[in-house]
Amino acid sequence: MKFSINAKDGKARCGTLKTDHGTINTPAFMPVGTQGSIKSIDTDEVKSLGAEIILSNAYHLYLRPGTETLIQMGGLHKFMNWQGPILVDSGGYQVLSLAEKRKVSEEGVRFQSHLDGSYHMFTPEKVIEIQRAIGADFMMPLDELIGWPAEFKDADEAAERTWRWLKRGMSAFRDSDLLYGHEQILPPIVQGSFYEELRKREAERIAELNTPIIAIGGLAVGEEPQQTRDMIDLVTDILPDEKPRYTMGIGLPHDLVDAIALGVDLFDCVVPTRNGRNATLFTSVGRMNIRNAKYVLDEAPVEDGCPCPLCERHTRAYLHHLFRAREILGLKLASAHNLNFYFRIMKMAQEYIQLGDFHSWAKEFSERTQRRI
Repeated sequence: MKFSINAKDGKARCGTLKTDHGTINTPAFMPVGTQGSIKSIDTDEVKSLGAEIILSNAYHLYLRPGTETLIQMGGLHKFMNWQGPILVDSGGYQVLSLAEKRKVSEEGVRFQSHLDGSYHMFTPEKVIEIQRAIGADFMMPLDELIGWPAEFKDADEAAERTWRWLKRGMSAFRDSDLLYGHEQILPPIVQGSFYEELRKREAERIAELNTPIIAIGGLAVGEEPQQTRDMIDLVTDILPDEKPRYTMGIGLPHDLVDAIALGVDLFDCVVPTRNGRNATLFTSVGRMNIRNAKYVLDEAPVEDGCPCPLCERHTRAYLHHLFRAREILGLKLASAHNLNFYFRIMKMAQEYIQLGDFHSWAKEFSERTQRRI
């Protein structure tokens, strides 16, 4: 892997991240394909919309289709027919989202399957084994994600356990073999909740590991927006400038732009596709709920000048009809529009960073996109 910074404007930067499965232009957004599928959108379509890297999830792929199937099929790239880079989450998010179906110990996390009730132990070592089978370009270590608010003691214990798990995971990573011939990278995750003392400690010791890429986790878990920005700002001031930074799980369009301004290079979130499936569409002048009755005879596209399949071919009135009629096509078109919009945000950010005018654009863009239209 090679990361090059091509231009900077304050802390914001744009660059290229080269992997064995292709080059990612940063800042970049990863659509979420939890189970090896971007919901309702196939791999050719998601590429044509602008995706350069996608994200999947080790917990879900381990349960279904299972690692034996993935190995026999030649890994996730071949299985889902995606030739670009893939980042796979370790299952750390499920530590929070499936809190009622898991038990955390020093050994790891015991999950009760949401599919059939069976029990499965995820240790730092097991997570490496699973992700070797998946074949992800970026394979995340097991971490303990906690929500907010959280007591200092609990946040400290979770961060310390994440650090110990990381060292075990790194050892297993070094001792395990590639299955498919391409490079795999293990990015450590900075935790610490929303306590400056903890975030600083974790960022400093992870920075000393000199890994090729570093993730910032534990965000978008119930905190206020300013808390998110404060923690990202603190951590990016500590992390090596020459290493790419991946902020996990945020966000809304203005959240992404705020994080880019603070020096983040890589993002993922379910927001564009989940909101699309629920009739919320993002545009450069605000967000709309296409179910609203005011769109029943609206002949305009969702957004003028948008190159996505929805805006090039269909009206707001037609999309309104699809959602009212509960047609699957509506979910597909809305999801495609939102993903394309997110990819365009990244392209615009790259362009304005290169022009040296990112921050004035970002302020105006954030104000516009938070409106409801």
